[in-house]
Amino acid sequence: MNIRYVTGGSGLVCAAWGGWLLLQQPEPWRIAVWLGGAVVVHDGLVAPVVMAIAALVAVVGLRLHGVPRAALIVAGSLTAIALPPLLRPGGVANPTVLPLDYLRNWLLAMAAIALFTLAYVGVPVVARRARRMGRESRRA
Repeated sequence: MNIRYVTGGSGLVCAAWGGWLLLQQPEPWRIAVWLGGAVVVHDGLVAPVVMAIAALVAVVGLRLHGVPRAALIVAGSLTAIALPPLLRPGGVANPTVLPLDYLRNWLLAMAAIALFTLAYVGVPVVARRARRMGRESRRA
């Protein structure tokens, strides 16, 4: 059997199961609105930002392979996971539900990803330039 049929069939089964579970909820329209909002946020915000970054990188002439691309994927995934606590409305009734400073921790994680990526990409570039400058100064 073709793998595409198996994959498509399993996707249809999962979608049907999800729809059945959605209809079992007391207010299924609230979940449907949330899912629709997720699509709007993705298509209206996330995708254009990613495309703008890709266009900027292409204009600058950088080639994003390996570690820089992985860093962008990790940063995007971490942001997607962190969005619910970052966007939570005001305070919560139970202070133990979201007890941490999620904005600060997310910013620290983004800074760590950026620093490690810049160090990984930048250190070899600086070392190459230093070797080149050393060779040029010995020739003079």
